[in-house]
Amino acid sequence: MPSPPNDGEDQGASPVNRPSVGSYQSSGKRKVHTKKKKGTITANVAGTKYEIVRIVINEMDFIKTRDDDETANLIWNDSAVQHEKIAELRNYQRINHFPGMGEICRKDCLARNMAKMIKCQPQEYSFIPKTWIFPAEYTQFQNYVKELRRKRKQKTFIVKPANGAMGHGISLIRNCEKLPAQEHFIVQEYLDKPFLMEGYKFDLRIYILVTSCDPLRIFLYNDGLVRMGTEKYHAPSEANLSQLYMHLTNYSVNKHNENFERDETVDKGSKRSISWFTEFLRTNDYDVAKFWGDVSELVVKTLIVAEPHVLHAYRMCRPGQPPGSDSVCFEVLGFDIILDRKLKPWLLEINRAPSFGTDQKIDYDVKKGVLLNALKLLNIRASDKKRNLAQQKAEAQRRLYGHGSMKKLSAASSDWEKQRHTLERRREELKERLAQVRKQISREEHEKQHLGNYRRIYPPDDKLLLEKYESLLSAAFQTFLAGRAASLQKEMNNPLKRMKEEDILDLLEQCELDDEKLMGKSSRQRGPKPLTGMPECSQTPRRQRPDYLADFTSGSSADNSCSSSDEEEEEERRKSLKTSTAPSASPSLSGPIRRSISCPRSIASLSSPNEVRALSTRPSPTVPVAPPLVRPSSATLRSHSLSRSGSAHRVPHSNILALRAEQSGKPSS
Repeated sequence: MPSPPNDGEDQGASPVNRPSVGSYQSSGKRKVHTKKKKGTITANVAGTKYEIVRIVINEMDFIKTRDDDETANLIWNDSAVQHEKIAELRNYQRINHFPGMGEICRKDCLARNMAKMIKCQPQEYSFIPKTWIFPAEYTQFQNYVKELRRKRKQKTFIVKPANGAMGHGISLIRNCEKLPAQEHFIVQEYLDKPFLMEGYKFDLRIYILVTSCDPLRIFLYNDGLVRMGTEKYHAPSEANLSQLYMHLTNYSVNKHNENFERDETVDKGSKRSISWFTEFLRTNDYDVAKFWGDVSELVVKTLIVAEPHVLHAYRMCRPGQPPGSDSVCFEVLGFDIILDRKLKPWLLEINRAPSFGTDQKIDYDVKKGVLLNALKLLNIRASDKKRNLAQQKAEAQRRLYGHGSMKKLSAASSDWEKQRHTLERRREELKERLAQVRKQISREEHEKQHLGNYRRIYPPDDKLLLEKYESLLSAAFQTFLAGRAASLQKEMNNPLKRMKEEDILDLLEQCELDDEKLMGKSSRQRGPKPLTGMPECSQTPRRQRPDYLADFTSGSSADNSCSSSDEEEEEERRKSLKTSTAPSASPSLSGPIRRSISCPRSIASLSSPNEVRALSTRPSPTVPVAPPLVRPSSATLRSHSLSRSGSAHRVPHSNILALRAEQSGKPSS
């Protein structure tokens, strides 16, 4: 392993913890305490044995905490963690494992889940060799072998422990009758025509970063490791089946061979970088873009298989966390991929705890980049802890005083109250989704600026590819979670998930127009006047923020409730009955909605009636439509909910209240 910077010093301690020269007075009698640095990010790395993790923590200026400190911003463990530990984490914390990821990281679970997906999407999942899980599929395997004999074909199979690692317990067989029927392992078809390099078989270690499962976000590191066998490859036969240095590419196996080369040059040695391999392909006129496209699709499709399990387990651990909020989990996965002679990638296995050992310089360079760029992408901030405590306090006050909660309907509620309640609920749903969209925009801006050597492969920029992935994701939910996670199915089919900021703002505007019609307000001119009720996006410069938005924070959702208390509503009604000169403001609207700078279709930018009319003819997005809002009288005045058509004549608010009082037999004031 190469000597890291400051070799010989304590790598677990941050430089900010060391006393400076000026910490003591020249007399030496009196100690001058230095003020503790504000805004520090803490990391608990007691669960890892790899020194490279501590080196990266120091380079990021994170402060290493005590081993028993469970409040650190970052917690790193080499092995998977218990679900209870994830459930106990605060929202500002990050841990490097997802619950449920074992569904693709155990060999038997990967085979079982892939088999289910192959049944419904056989053409999309043709990148994994035929696999049988023993003892459950022993009979199916023997039937397959009999069919091969009938066709006079001979194939080689590789036997692996169901939960093994580092090449332990792996063997090759051709005489399948010797396999025990009751042992727990998996059997795969052996790929006997691999892509060779200098006559050696090799595989690729691809590093993948998953930053969130809700929504799913996947990043691929542009470098990795090429791990070569240490004996020249020959097609499997009875004579060479036991020569594992020829057939296996595991580093943990081949490093024990005397032929293993620890050459530090780029183009030599038994371990090389994927960046060198990419140049090798380009030099030999291979289609490098297609190669990386195939690898990216393999990774995304595999994680789509895991997504329903991971999301379900994550929701079970974090039941109160709203969709779209920052994930407390992330994971660096090691995908082992082999290429056939046509350069098609095949998935061998996935490691949820890839080795970060640095036996050679190439290990140090590649793995340090993987970790350093991953931590920068996570956007761990020193202010997260303070912000989380403030949010918890605000949430406790809302629960205590009932702010932001909608009034429940009773059995005796009138049709008018039911319609109003439906509108309120619809508006809150739109506002919550709008906050999620704006937060996602802010997150994507950070990712673009801190990708480093990563690139995002899900969600992709290609819309056609995204549609294909979403179709596969929907099939995965239907296959694995049918009947036991209906709420996730409903959320997947929610049209609001695919809507952009401008579409949600259009619907929010329609909710306001419907509310005005219901309350009998006069017609509001649609033009450059700003909308009401929502905060600006975080991309709006602060100096352009009006005073009435001073208390709003970008990306907030339920904090910015548009409903008032019952007393304030009753007071507004009394005022409207006394004055009746101007319609009162809707009790559910409290501030102006502005379209953020990032919103490409802003009504405030429309300068002529023709432009407004052109916008009104645009079909609205497909969403569940609220029932028409009908004024409680025999008049035929109606408001077509979520419609872009012109408004009808309005009836003053006071007339509505007087009419309601007359119908109930009570005086109007």
